[in-house]
Amino acid sequence: MEPFRIAAPILGLTDPYLDPMVIVDAAKKGGDPARTAFARLWLSEGIPYAFRECPAVYESLRTWLSAWLGVHAKEIGVSGSARIGASLAPGKLGKKFGNHSDLDLFIVSPSFFQDMREEFRTWSFDYECSRVVPKNEREASFWSDNNARGPKMIDRGFIDQKMIPNLPEYPFTKKISQGMWLLVEKLKKTPGAPQPSMASLRCYASWDSFVRQVVLSLS
Repeated sequence: MEPFRIAAPILGLTDPYLDPMVIVDAAKKGGDPARTAFARLWLSEGIPYAFRECPAVYESLRTWLSAWLGVHAKEIGVSGSARIGASLAPGKLGKKFGNHSDLDLFIVSPSFFQDMREEFRTWSFDYECSRVVPKNEREASFWSDNNARGPKMIDRGFIDQKMIPNLPEYPFTKKISQGMWLLVEKLKKTPGAPQPSMASLRCYASWDSFVRQVVLSLS
């Protein structure tokens, strides 16, 4: 009988909120097995750092958002600095989570992903046919970039809410955007809760897509 095989760089890690540099170092030394372990455990499961002192608020948030968006509460999670306490993003590595940080939420749901994908394609078609037009040069730059990057993201099994404009023509995205605004406002009214400046949502087609993207990011 062989024992379970564990990547050596993660063997002694026990803190649920690891320092980003520890993650980066272990992910580099441990390869894909270590990066997969980080994706499945530290970066997607458990009570997020932002809610470590108020876990019940996190559960209430997920319950409310699940009803608002029509998904199961277990399909909702938190990523970014709110998950482990500091950012892993290039250019912001090690930046601590605090009040006025962003709250990055994600959903893992094939049906929700399909709805977002279809609305992105509708917007992309409308944009390319000039049925919808950006208000200014800054917005035009974002729209052009989103239109180019969106299909690549979708092919990799995820899409961000911000890729689709918050316009009446796209009611699915508009409901998500409204939910993100309400979520932040509700946190402001909740004693002991984190006070993010804004919230955003990413949807994954499956847990495989989530793990694959995190492993790629850690690479």
